[in-house]
Amino acid sequence: MEYEDKAGRPSKPPSPKQNVRKNLDFEPLSTTALILEDRPANLPAKPAEEAQKHRQQYEEMVVQAKKRELKEAQRRRRQLEERCRLEESIGNAVLTWNNEILPNWETMWCSRKVRDLWWQGIPPSVRGKVWSLAIGNELNITHELFDICLARAKERWRSFSTGGSEAENEDAGFSAADREASLELIKLDISRTFPNLCIFQQGGPYHDMLHSILGAYTCYRPDVGYVQGMSFIAAVLILNLDSADAFIAFSNLLNKPCQMAFFRVDHGLMLTYFAAFEVFFEENLPKLFAHFKKNNLTPDIYLIDWIFTLYSKSLPLDLACRIWDVFCRDGEGFLFRTALGILKLFEDILTKMDFIHIAQFLTRLPDDLPSEEVFASIATIQMQSRNRKWAQVLTALQKDSRDTEKGSPSLRH
Repeated sequence: MEYEDKAGRPSKPPSPKQNVRKNLDFEPLSTTALILEDRPANLPAKPAEEAQKHRQQYEEMVVQAKKRELKEAQRRRRQLEERCRLEESIGNAVLTWNNEILPNWETMWCSRKVRDLWWQGIPPSVRGKVWSLAIGNELNITHELFDICLARAKERWRSFSTGGSEAENEDAGFSAADREASLELIKLDISRTFPNLCIFQQGGPYHDMLHSILGAYTCYRPDVGYVQGMSFIAAVLILNLDSADAFIAFSNLLNKPCQMAFFRVDHGLMLTYFAAFEVFFEENLPKLFAHFKKNNLTPDIYLIDWIFTLYSKSLPLDLACRIWDVFCRDGEGFLFRTALGILKLFEDILTKMDFIHIAQFLTRLPDDLPSEEVFASIATIQMQSRNRKWAQVLTALQKDSRDTEKGSPSLRH
């Protein structure tokens, strides 16, 4: 009776082969199951030995498939556990920053506990506040000043769009840096800022905000104007702060000696920074340093882009933000320590490359750099040479450059 259909007609009992498939925990792919099928009626039946061989092959396939499934399930479980641990760690860190550190910033920010927590990465929800405090506001910029600069920028944009004489007269008094701060250059750079995110381009939610901050800055510092690369720095700040606070942090950040040297293209001072970098390069990575020297690979080839955008263009955004975390705390020295950490991470492969391949590799780093590996590499770099720290080495080189030709001999050509 159990084999009768609803109409009462008897049905054929399932074959043993069907029973086997029904009881399988793993449903094989049709292509793997083909070996279990009998040959078509117009062909001779499988010999018993061949059928047994196919059965064994099939069972081996099932075993291997189950192993792969188990391995994949274990991998997903580990990922889930790691994600849960990370979320719990971030949640605890947020509580610590909000309840303990930020309310007592002046007394706690330089403590050992906070420094250790800082190194692990600032939680995104408090990152903007911490950055603002760490960067400071030496320029005493207010929200009202931002509004004034933004209003001037908008007036200038209107003049440009209408081709008014005011814009022409204003342009006539611009320096070379000011002329570079044209609307077209800002628009072009905005379109190329984090293109994969699609939030800063025309029509994106942060396009107008980025355009406003860059335009306001050209009015605030017409002597500097707009320089390519600034859009990446402003964009990172916008992701963590509102417009006025992002402008304040942006202006103060660019006012730091290193950033000002690069954005004003102070060639002599840039060479001094490169020379100081080479001192610590040779100290930490002598083998790679010698290889670079042999291939005439100077620091400007890869450092300029890293320093101009504070790594935000060259590294994954989450990793770049972690570098910004420590940079805001430790200052410009950490930018060059990070560069050495990256070089150390890839030392083995870089020593096997020639000039062209090294330059190509360092100007386009891998997209999947793990943060922990990079920071572990950075941690091994010692920013001390003959008992002198970064600031002391840089100061000594600046003093020497006043009495000799600008820059180090290795960089003149």
